[in-house]
Amino acid sequence: MSRYPELGLPLIHAGKVRELYDLPAADGVERMLMVATDQVSAFDFVLSPEVPDKGAVLTQMSQWWFAQLTDLVDNHVLSTDVPAAVAGRAVVCEKLEMLPVECVARGYLTGSGLTEYQQTQSVCGVPLPAGLHDGARLPEPIFTPATKAPMGEHDENVDFDTMVAHLDQHGLAGRELGQRLRDLTLSVYARGEQLARQRGIILADTKFEFGRRADGTIVLADEVLTPDSSRFWDADAWDAGQVVSFDKQDLRDWLQHESGWDKASNTPPPALPEHVVAATRARYLEAYRRLVGADFA
Repeated sequence: MSRYPELGLPLIHAGKVRELYDLPAADGVERMLMVATDQVSAFDFVLSPEVPDKGAVLTQMSQWWFAQLTDLVDNHVLSTDVPAAVAGRAVVCEKLEMLPVECVARGYLTGSGLTEYQQTQSVCGVPLPAGLHDGARLPEPIFTPATKAPMGEHDENVDFDTMVAHLDQHGLAGRELGQRLRDLTLSVYARGEQLARQRGIILADTKFEFGRRADGTIVLADEVLTPDSSRFWDADAWDAGQVVSFDKQDLRDWLQHESGWDKASNTPPPALPEHVVAATRARYLEAYRRLVGADFA
């Protein structure tokens, strides 16, 4: 069911944190309205309550990043002129053939990458040096894709050859497309990592989603380089040997270590306490302020 019935638009899809609405084509381009809600997800569950202003923060931060990346890759945004009911949290964008993989770049070792490294000394088939610790900078950024799972199921980290086979199964030129996705992912990550570092933030890892136009052009879609899709760390703290996050890591930590919830149980997580919601919102706003160079309004 649509969260914004006042739009009077056909709902195409309602995901964990976004809703897509159909729009009439214009100038031969198929269009839709992408709205970011204030819902927050972790471990493939939608959590409650919502984080106030989150959708608008992510949308506006993404617009800032898209502007920094225009020389590297096309993006899906056509206009930010949207209905008043979703102003600030929505964009008009192209309809694309979305590619069935998540493109992840890692410049630092943490999260699921750390878990896999501790078992195999590699991440998604990429061998790494011995002796790395949580938060360690990698010798060079690595591409660690994941296959996209249906709603409610978990995405699966895979190696490059498995991703190629997955693309082949979807009727795509797997190896050629996979190489292009890898190159784009790493080039966008490198730009993002450089710009974030200049603003006092380490971009530890991030995930991108790409689509294709009818002519085969690969387009960066969805959100980009936000606290929802990335791990942001305070650079000064990292230089001093600590990890201080400007993303939803503390929310994940509360779920795993304080909430009493068993992630392996496949039961919905408990409601977030008010202090966790407030702290998450504050971290998103601080990431926005540092990156964009202005307070979120």
